[in-house]
Amino acid sequence: MPVEVKVPSFGDSIVEVVISQWFKKVGDTIAPDDDLVEVESEKSTLPIVATHGGVLQEILAQPGETVAVGSVVARLADAGTAVAPAAPAAATPATATNGTLAPSPSSGGETIVMPAAARALADKGLSASDVTASGPGGRLLKEDVLKHSSAPAPTAAPAAQPAPAKPAPAAVSTVISTPAPAGERVIRRQPLTTIRKRIAQRLVEAQHNAALLTTFNEIDMSAAMALRKEYQDKFVEKYGIKLGFMSFFVKATINALLAYPAINAEIQGGDVVMHDYVDMGIAVGGGKGLVVPVIRSAEKLSFAEIEMSINKLAKRAMENSLKPQDLEGGTFTISNGGVYGSLLSTPIVNPPQSGVLGMHSIQDRAMVVNGQIVARPMMYVALTYDHRIVDGKEAVSFLKRIKECVESPLRLMLEV
Repeated sequence: MPVEVKVPSFGDSIVEVVISQWFKKVGDTIAPDDDLVEVESEKSTLPIVATHGGVLQEILAQPGETVAVGSVVARLADAGTAVAPAAPAAATPATATNGTLAPSPSSGGETIVMPAAARALADKGLSASDVTASGPGGRLLKEDVLKHSSAPAPTAAPAAQPAPAKPAPAAVSTVISTPAPAGERVIRRQPLTTIRKRIAQRLVEAQHNAALLTTFNEIDMSAAMALRKEYQDKFVEKYGIKLGFMSFFVKATINALLAYPAINAEIQGGDVVMHDYVDMGIAVGGGKGLVVPVIRSAEKLSFAEIEMSINKLAKRAMENSLKPQDLEGGTFTISNGGVYGSLLSTPIVNPPQSGVLGMHSIQDRAMVVNGQIVARPMMYVALTYDHRIVDGKEAVSFLKRIKECVESPLRLMLEV
């Protein structure tokens, strides 16, 4: 008896997914726990695994299709059942993927116009009916268009023209057109991924629904860099990972959030919801776009535990293996554009949160220290906050607190 493969629930907020790719084809033998198909939700890319063994009898949803949670996307037959492979679909005007269809001037049927040939026709100002197709199956190739356009055009004797009258003096206007560079100029179109659509929706939502304001400061990274350098080898030896700057900023941000809890709050209807814990979101560039995995109860973690959590979540993001629960919630977010070379930016709040901290690249700059101009490794930091519940004084004081903690890391150990 066939077994139906359904889209499982990936969380209360996910009601539909997009089929990304099938790992198996019709006729393949399936074992329990085999990955059958990859689906993409608004939060992450996830596999659907087989709960039963058997033979893949039928695929009901193709890559690119949007299906609801609970929908049947495939059927499995009992092991040993002969399953005929799916026959390739005949190309039709609506489904042909290798080219477009145009009337054939020679046969009165339809000619398949290959993509490169279509571009060449557009460049030459020709239609498919002007050119004789020579490709297999009546396909019109780019070479056919080039051959047609290079053939000499028939010439006709010029008609006698009357002598033009001498024009009256007038202002001369010269128009100079710049020719396009030689070679193909390719335009590619691809749909937004589900994750990218969700990112766009949430960022626009934040801009429209919150009163966002950004304040800036700069941090002397000398002390943090010296401490990191002094203990890096011992840290790697004990924990197996490097000590990065993100853990310093996570610790400093937690210290500041506990001192200014409104920045760790959110608005729900007519209420302000305060959090006595910190679920820290860390924005990372995943394989298919920006994602913000969350470190739960980060205020209880040590430097090493924070670094290991960041390392694990970043690796999952690059492998597109984050789970929905890795991305849900979050009371505050840190985004490090410095890893990409950003010197200064204004990050956008991740709703319904009320604040986001932007880190940037470290650069040596001339600073006045004790009346002397010296070179110091400096980083600009930015706090974007929701002015509806966070006052300017709180925001500036919050960012100043982070600056003081990073510039004096012992404060992080003493929690003062």
